[in-house]
Amino acid sequence: MKKLVKVLSVFVMILSVSTMLAQDKNNKWQFGLGVNAIDFHPVGTNSSDNATGGLFSEYFNFEENWNIPSTPINTVSLSRYGTENVSYGFRATLNSITRMGDSRARISPTFLASFDAVVNYNLPLTLKVGSVEMNTFIEGGTGYTWFGTERSHTLNGGYGVNIPVSEKMSIKINTTYKHAFNDMQSLKAHFQHNVGVAINFGGKDSDRDGVYDQYDDCPNTAGLPAFNGCPDNDGDGIENSKDSCPDVAGLVQFDGCPDSDGDGVPDTKDACVNEAGSVEMNGCPDSDGDSVADNVDNCADVAGPAANNGCPWPDSDSDGVLDKDDKCPNTAGLTTNNGCPIPTKEIMEKLNAIGAMIPFELNKAGLGSKVKGMLGDVLGIMNSYPKTPFMIEGHTDTSGPKAFNQKLSELRAMSVKEYLVENGVTSSRLMTVGYGEDKPNVSNNTRNGRIKNRRVEFKVIPPPSK
Repeated sequence: MKKLVKVLSVFVMILSVSTMLAQDKNNKWQFGLGVNAIDFHPVGTNSSDNATGGLFSEYFNFEENWNIPSTPINTVSLSRYGTENVSYGFRATLNSITRMGDSRARISPTFLASFDAVVNYNLPLTLKVGSVEMNTFIEGGTGYTWFGTERSHTLNGGYGVNIPVSEKMSIKINTTYKHAFNDMQSLKAHFQHNVGVAINFGGKDSDRDGVYDQYDDCPNTAGLPAFNGCPDNDGDGIENSKDSCPDVAGLVQFDGCPDSDGDGVPDTKDACVNEAGSVEMNGCPDSDGDSVADNVDNCADVAGPAANNGCPWPDSDSDGVLDKDDKCPNTAGLTTNNGCPIPTKEIMEKLNAIGAMIPFELNKAGLGSKVKGMLGDVLGIMNSYPKTPFMIEGHTDTSGPKAFNQKLSELRAMSVKEYLVENGVTSSRLMTVGYGEDKPNVSNNTRNGRIKNRRVEFKVIPPPSK
């Protein structure tokens, strides 16, 4: 029988250690600090050699029977939850024994230490004293107790209460019956009482918003428990992930976006956020009733067709091209050029004369300060014809390989374009092309001839035929 009890004790210890690796839903670990008291009297042996009482005899006679150490902390525990009701861990205690059972018997102070594997099971019974609720549990386990110079294997069982103070802290009180199994006669069966503070830890809350990561839909962004840890930046009661306007308070019917002018069109779809309008006009008014919203109506107080941006059809420059088709409505031009003027033959000859004088260095496309001064006249002409598109042609002499010259001519045309764009000419009005050495103005057999062939020319790009 004695061997069977020892085998059972070892099995309990192995089970306790192996299941320490189990996980729970939250705060996996609990660390406890406290004090203990050892009582040899109420163990139920009642024999003459140890003079103890019957089981639970004088159970609360702490003044005469309890061994209470003088150190303020003499119990340390560490446990890990396995399930909602079961936890596993270890408890270590220290004490100094002077009372061995009979209230009249005393011994010299003898060192006692114990190290136990403990299994706790939470009972469904909850005790309530006033507003304080206490959770009850039973415990079982096994361990070793050192008493003086001797050591004894023990099998333990007990009962206790857990008084929650906060989510992570509680006060734990328990009493444990410990039975010794060996040939040592000094240590007898006894009760060990413990009271202490237990701290739960191990739960991960990366964003520190009070919602643990396993329940947090936004574990890396601080949020609110009501939204499973996700934030509501604008405080409109709609979490950011479901809020189309997370930084501006809005309305549920508009997915969290506001309707500043109260016209039933959310600001995100309202082209006139601060003016009440209609849904048909994207939240804008239509003052002249021409079905063109004021924000796109160039004549908001005069009805006109949508094709003319809400204005009547005028011909402001009297060139025979209505403003709706006239790309130069305030400058008389040609009907063949969408109402815009085009440079005369004389103007184009002047442009090309300038292009022929640009002194490009051999095998280079860069523009020097002298060149930029010459291009000032080109800018003046192009600004006089703001709607006319131009082609910039690049040319080279025959120095160097043909493929190199082709690339060089393209770079020269592009250098001129970049200068003109930097100085105000719209990029879309300028196109470039390189002809390499294929279109010389003069013979490349002389040095002067080669210099003249390193040039650019300008052409007007005709409008597309209708």
